[in-house]
Amino acid sequence: MADAPSLLPVGSDAPVFRAETSDGGSVSLTDFRGRNAVLLMFYPQDDTPGCTRQMCAARDEGADYAAAGVVRFGVNPGSHESHRQFVDKYTLDFPLLVDRDADIAKAYGVLRDDGEVGRATYVIDREGRIAYAQPGAHGAAEVLEALRG
Repeated sequence: MADAPSLLPVGSDAPVFRAETSDGGSVSLTDFRGRNAVLLMFYPQDDTPGCTRQMCAARDEGADYAAAGVVRFGVNPGSHESHRQFVDKYTLDFPLLVDRDADIAKAYGVLRDDGEVGRATYVIDREGRIAYAQPGAHGAAEVLEALRG
């Protein structure tokens, strides 16, 4: 099965969620409405080679995202402790969201038939609409172009 079998269409309203973060807080998509765009990076598992490359690339491109007013989040069903260790090990400068029951993954169409979370990249604009939705991991240049365009 493909990583992201049924991504939501660009231009549609992004599903609202509230989730615990790796830094012990909690965040809701509505916290950013009218203020920031939001990058959601869905990935299968903490501290695996592909997922580490994906999250470290987002870390390394942090200045580009910040300049564009985009807040970043990694998302998967890993535990708070697993996320915290992953953040600490790779000095990630953004929080990871704990999607315990994969409810966020389901809402965004990235839960695979085998129950695993597929790799996908979403950008939600300041109005709460999906500006970018692609399977896989994507860099800042491509993602930010969707916000500009």
